[in-house]
Amino acid sequence: MDFVRKRLQNLRESNNFRLIPDVSSELIDFSSNDYLGLAENDELRKEFFTAVDVERLVFSSSASRLLSKHQSPFNSFETLLRTLYGCGRKALVFNSGYHANVGILSSLGKNVVVLADKLVHASIIDGIKLGGGQFARFAHNNIASLERLLKKYSQCGLPMLIVVESVYSMDGDYAPIEEFVELKKLYPETYLYVDEAHAVGVEGQNGLGLAKDFDTDIIVGTLGKALAGQGAFAICSPLMRDYLVNCARSFIFSTAIPPVNIAWNEFVFRKSLEMDAERSHLKNIGTQLSRVLKSSHSSHIQPLIIGDAARALELSKLLKQVGISALAIRTPTVPAGTERLRFSLSASLTAKDVDELENALQRFTL
Repeated sequence: MDFVRKRLQNLRESNNFRLIPDVSSELIDFSSNDYLGLAENDELRKEFFTAVDVERLVFSSSASRLLSKHQSPFNSFETLLRTLYGCGRKALVFNSGYHANVGILSSLGKNVVVLADKLVHASIIDGIKLGGGQFARFAHNNIASLERLLKKYSQCGLPMLIVVESVYSMDGDYAPIEEFVELKKLYPETYLYVDEAHAVGVEGQNGLGLAKDFDTDIIVGTLGKALAGQGAFAICSPLMRDYLVNCARSFIFSTAIPPVNIAWNEFVFRKSLEMDAERSHLKNIGTQLSRVLKSSHSSHIQPLIIGDAARALELSKLLKQVGISALAIRTPTVPAGTERLRFSLSASLTAKDVDELENALQRFTL
């Protein structure tokens, strides 16, 4: 298949060829999404095996949720989420954030007009395209750009769905959720979808994200980043939950996550509600990193824009040589000309680790 060879050759020539990284555990890791530092927490794992009767939990669902007899752990976890997010909303667990975004948005399909922020995740774009409906993209975090689209599509006779992330995965900046909520109120049958993949566990009261207390219609949260688990969840109205159970193909046709993993998800989620100390430490080193990078914000994700794939790869290689893992992010993950190193903080990092990064960057970028 000659087109395969040509595509790979083009990727190599443009410095966009990807390899699965071999990252030593001895490196200071600025690339992980383990924001609360829980993924390698031995004490937490030991407590889980003590507190939870793991032997009664099977290690495979063996079918999709619609066919599996192993529903109890899912029901327990979704009840917890329903209670925490309140306002009469319900929860539905998906196998991953990708499954959630693709499944939800493709199921809405041609029944809505989707208005998405220019920088939303690839899984959101894939879901929109699979749905086959009308969609448009507004300038990143730009209220005026969104309002122009709302005015344009408000006459088409279909509901409008605004789709944003609360914390953006590559830039780490925040969506003005309250402004989006106020704007949607001006247009009948307009709804707000917020992907909280990089906020759940980290942002908001008890780490429940930034959208919980606003008039949002669908919230998507992931369990595989700050919460060190597997899967994702949607928070939505009971009506929408019923719709997704019946129409979201990624939910209907995927074998469900193993019950033992769901039990771990619930265990960690409950623990995370009390991890204000970890969240506070994360904010402190985020502020420290923002001074190093001269960032416009101080979240747990901050980029160093390089603007060239080869240079980004070279800087990543140099940092690795002095014990620091910071991987290069290139197109199509980010737009061409904005290639970067993405620094992703974890509560397991220390102020000294950030100092070491600063010293290395001063050495290699002067």
